[in-house]
Amino acid sequence: MLAAALQAEVDAYVAAFVDERDEAGRRLVVRNGSHRPREILTAAGAIEVVAPRVNDKRIDEATGERRRFSSAILPARARKTPSVGEVLPLLYLHGLSTGDFVPALGQFLGTGHGLSAPVITKLTEQWKAEQQAFATRDLSGVDYAYL
Repeated sequence: MLAAALQAEVDAYVAAFVDERDEAGRRLVVRNGSHRPREILTAAGAIEVVAPRVNDKRIDEATGERRRFSSAILPARARKTPSVGEVLPLLYLHGLSTGDFVPALGQFLGTGHGLSAPVITKLTEQWKAEQQAFATRDLSGVDYAYL
């Protein structure tokens, strides 16, 4: 779920700047592979995460420096996930609309950056597909004493 959220966040960021191009007509914000895998401590234990990388060649007029993509879901140096991993599905299950996610998650992230309505919608579609696959899995080969 964390990897899917990171991917959705990067996809939304790149899509937001798809029309910005340099003099040669090349896009200024593009996906650029993935970072090295790193171990992140979550509530479910340690997991290995491969975060997508973004090449942002835009220049900030105020400072003259290149702009950088920074994930709101998993900051660059973080070794532990914020509580978002556990909160997103719960908010969805309790019927929170996609427009209400950003203010609700501001308490956990300090900002709503990276969690726009399209990102939340994409994640909920993925969760629905995963839940459907789980609910329809074949249990005929498994012997349960209690259910």
